[in-house]
Amino acid sequence: MTEILQATLIPFIGTALGSACVLFMVGGLSETLKRLLSAFAAGIMTAASVWSLLIPAIEQAEERGSFYIAMPPMGLLTGILVFIAIDRVIEVIKKKNGNSGNKSSMLVLAVVIHNIPEGMAAGAVYAAILTGSTEVSATAALALVTGISIQNFPEGAIISLPLRAKGKTKVNAFFQGIISGVAEALGALLTLAAANLIVPVLPFLLSFAAGAMLYVVVRELVPEFPGEKYYDLCTAVFAGGFIVMMVLDTLLG
Repeated sequence: MTEILQATLIPFIGTALGSACVLFMVGGLSETLKRLLSAFAAGIMTAASVWSLLIPAIEQAEERGSFYIAMPPMGLLTGILVFIAIDRVIEVIKKKNGNSGNKSSMLVLAVVIHNIPEGMAAGAVYAAILTGSTEVSATAALALVTGISIQNFPEGAIISLPLRAKGKTKVNAFFQGIISGVAEALGALLTLAAANLIVPVLPFLLSFAAGAMLYVVVRELVPEFPGEKYYDLCTAVFAGGFIVMMVLDTLLG
């Protein structure tokens, strides 16, 4: 149980490390590094969505009978739709506060809103392991949260560095940067705490997590690729991340 709790905190570590950039960096992350991190995380999360989430969800649904067969596609679609709705809310918040002095605070709030269901997705995977689901391997779950952590690294920096540029102290900017990571960790831990209650709908929740991950890949990570200078390199790094996750899951899962 302790190891599972520690693993659910890995995405928070990614956010904290990204936020810590403000403590020793003068400028922001280089465009090349941001693109490569996004590409690698996208590869890991795409593969994890299939092996760690969708396949286990389908296997569980098949074992439980015809009533559950509809849960994986419903969960996948719901995960995507929920994140579309979240992004629409975030866009409204940004438009209403675009020119206000609270713009930085609104950015933190937007990321927090986005990260809570992302944390719940990670928690659902470990809830499956905690309740004895043989379809979900610890290695696959670890690879999934590692992918989220890599994605969170530039996210933490994107919050803390602009705050520092606006006059906040380094320590203040750092702590505001990790707030989104705290929200994500809480989402994971609350889902984990309810593990026994969510057993009947695990196929749905695992698929929901897959939909959430795929949405993040398509909406946030892949758009970092474009540019003649980077596209081929990012595509290769994406493939590398996908292969790493695939090998980990098939050999060690």
